[in-house]
Amino acid sequence: MHYGYIGLGNLGANCAACLLKAGFAVTVHDLDPKPAGRLVAMGATWADSAADLAASVDHVITCLPSPFVSEKVLRGILPAMKPGATWIEMSTLGRDDVLALAEVAGEAGVRMLELPVTGGVHLAAQGKITMLPGGDKDLVDLHWKAFEAMGDRIFHMGPLGSSSIIKVITNMLAFIHLKATSEALMLAKRGGLDLGQAWHAIAASSGNSFVHETEGALILNGSYDIAFSVDLALKDLGFALGFGKEFGVPLDLASMTNQTYVAAKAAYGGEAQSPMIARLLEDLLGTDLRAPGFPARLE
Repeated sequence: MHYGYIGLGNLGANCAACLLKAGFAVTVHDLDPKPAGRLVAMGATWADSAADLAASVDHVITCLPSPFVSEKVLRGILPAMKPGATWIEMSTLGRDDVLALAEVAGEAGVRMLELPVTGGVHLAAQGKITMLPGGDKDLVDLHWKAFEAMGDRIFHMGPLGSSSIIKVITNMLAFIHLKATSEALMLAKRGGLDLGQAWHAIAASSGNSFVHETEGALILNGSYDIAFSVDLALKDLGFALGFGKEFGVPLDLASMTNQTYVAAKAAYGGEAQSPMIARLLEDLLGTDLRAPGFPARLE
């Protein structure tokens, strides 16, 4: 099966590389050709445009920054896609966006799968990210081998729109956990504890979280470099708060965390790394959260 991959950011480039390592034929495109160099060296084919890519492959995967960009790319590729092709959308979209775009694709005879992922860019590089496909079961089955190439845990969440809800939930939890671990580390530092030892103690405790183990380590290094921006966090928290209103669920912690990210954007800009919400506390209290021996990036 020949896949086209559009959107070679931190996540997309790693997922496309995993497809290549698994032996799939892959054609790639991005507005910025630089990330494609590594993939072409691995055996990918470069397409000069998204439409050229769509015309040359069996199925198209996209991994893009916003619903607006997803719709723009979709409308550009639909006229070129082959009969029977699937559009697999890995971008984080709202449920209404997913359903609306699926209708656009369906009018052109193209079926859609949503495929949000969770776990972090470092796990995508290892082919171990968690995949959350949503859509018709026959399509999920058709592309299962490709999912296995990109991730090691795969959960078919149900019909289209289901995966967008669980993806937003997992991201909401991650941002809340990041705020919590930032406050916990600051409490340890101001309490006079060895910060590295405190991190290890928390990691071995009932208070541990995946975010503490990963993004907490990057805070202690001072790089904060999780390859995920404050703007993306605000986008996802906006989706979560929207679901809260729709489903009648008060989201107190999500609302507070959203305000923290608004403050981080005002202080450091929307392109700042999302763990820099910890730096808000550091700047406020004039206390850094550095400890030796922690990585600048997750591998």
